[in-house]
Amino acid sequence: MNQSSATASGTLYVVATPIGNLNDITLRALEVLNQCDLVACEDTRHSMRLFQAHGITTKTVALHQHNEAKQSHKLIERLINGDDVALVSDAGTPLISDPGFPLLGLAHENNIKVVPIPGPSALIALLSVAAINTQPFVFHGFVPPKSKQRVAEFVSWLETTATHVYYESSHRIVASIEALIEVFGETAEVAMGRELTKTFEQIFTGTAIELLQLVESNNNHQKGEFVLAVLNKKPAVSDEIGSQPAALIAQLMPLLPPKTVAKVVADHYGLNKKQVYNFILRQATT
Repeated sequence: MNQSSATASGTLYVVATPIGNLNDITLRALEVLNQCDLVACEDTRHSMRLFQAHGITTKTVALHQHNEAKQSHKLIERLINGDDVALVSDAGTPLISDPGFPLLGLAHENNIKVVPIPGPSALIALLSVAAINTQPFVFHGFVPPKSKQRVAEFVSWLETTATHVYYESSHRIVASIEALIEVFGETAEVAMGRELTKTFEQIFTGTAIELLQLVESNNNHQKGEFVLAVLNKKPAVSDEIGSQPAALIAQLMPLLPPKTVAKVVADHYGLNKKQVYNFILRQATT
């Protein structure tokens, strides 16, 4: 078993940085970034804005998805030789949908001390103000960019009663909300954070159809970085197969086996799984 413990090697600090407002950085993060020997940045040019704002002069090196396999080994060598290295992403907490996984894995394999420096996180920022149930919540990162795969991803969430949180880009936000409505329905409880902590920050809570109407009402509402949450709750048990379960069955049948469809629909709508499965079988024979 590998454990992060003090050794003769240096320390790898995983440092959370602001998601927008440059003042959202902890005193401890500033201390670490100033005192370490090297900072590994997702984009050194992006991080330089933060460094200049707070007078940080530590040397930087790029560590991103295109070079992290090779660069991680170089950083491990420096850590083994006694250098302290800080890892930062463009915004928020590293490794939450950001590069760094290979480096952390190698650090633990080499018994290098790894220290988290906690701070901003977009998904936590949204959940803290959304007034949506967070016990439990599931974070999915970025969902698939293509329509069919995105719908299939959302369908898979129906099996888990929780608030599902994900990141989305500006050029897919409308299609993403439309897919949410297709799977969870127009009245699904949702929350959205756009450009959190920045000048044009926007926070929304309400139904999925209300969110779609808001985003489509103004092109400016489609710009920036998005965090979305949708509540998948199990309604009261019903004895009937209504129009909504039947519609969901029709959507899922081309994607999943009948037994899986029966389980998903039964769990989502509080129905008896055998009753739903028999309904599917009847539909197949008519």
